[in-house]
Amino acid sequence: MQHAPQKMLSLIAPSLLVPLLLAGPALAQDAPKKAPKAAAAPAATGAPKVAVNGVMIPQSYFDALTKQAAAGGRSGPEVTGMIKEELVNREVLFQAAKKRGLDKNADVVAEMDLARQGILIQKFFEDYVKANPVSDADLKAQYDSLKAQMGDTEYKVRHILVEKEDEAKTIIESLRKGGDFNALAKDKSKDPGSKDNGGDLDWGPAARYVKPFADSVKALSKGQTTDKPVQTQFGWHIIRLEDTRPTKIPAFDEVKPQFAQRAQQEQIQKLVADLRGKAKVEDK
Repeated sequence: MQHAPQKMLSLIAPSLLVPLLLAGPALAQDAPKKAPKAAAAPAATGAPKVAVNGVMIPQSYFDALTKQAAAGGRSGPEVTGMIKEELVNREVLFQAAKKRGLDKNADVVAEMDLARQGILIQKFFEDYVKANPVSDADLKAQYDSLKAQMGDTEYKVRHILVEKEDEAKTIIESLRKGGDFNALAKDKSKDPGSKDNGGDLDWGPAARYVKPFADSVKALSKGQTTDKPVQTQFGWHIIRLEDTRPTKIPAFDEVKPQFAQRAQQEQIQKLVADLRGKAKVEDK
């Protein structure tokens, strides 16, 4: 929920990925960009053969960095020369570190082991996602489901949050007598993220909020304020509906990368949970 306080974030129904559809093209800019078409990596025989203090730099190191560069659309003799310089520098420093005995330091060994473990885990995840791709049909079904839950209307809402019902009733009475909603929100609201903005929760679908709050928003007319306090797990709310407008939902292709990314994250979470469930974990 834009401009919402940390506490109020939980007003958002947890099962909804509303930002995926609300953000549209702007959100797509934050998605992982497709890598440029990879240039062909130079043949192994074209890579330089280099020794540092008599130690040959492994061909596999050249190959790995060449593939990384090619994936970013970089190749050619200049890039090969840069890779060579990088690997020479690394080998010089690696040898210097070993000479000082750092490779035998217990803390350093532990860090290297953790780094190696992390790389293997990351490659395991990548391999699993590649072997179990999420179909476009599944992504489209998620999109259609969320689109239906969001509805056709967005609401611009303000609220005042207090701890006690009697306090909320007193504020409603003040509003009936001509009290200023913005001023009362700044003075009385317990929601630090919106109170300074006069309780403004910005635009969003009703599905953004937990049910009692959402039901009240949908029942209001433009410019109307709840005549009774609305209770949620956060306290008591006085809600004002400022305006409504049709929901603008981007096309599936615009948000498909975000749905794919989330689906992959869910795949990984399930994989980890399944493996953890089968593992024998003992405290010793």
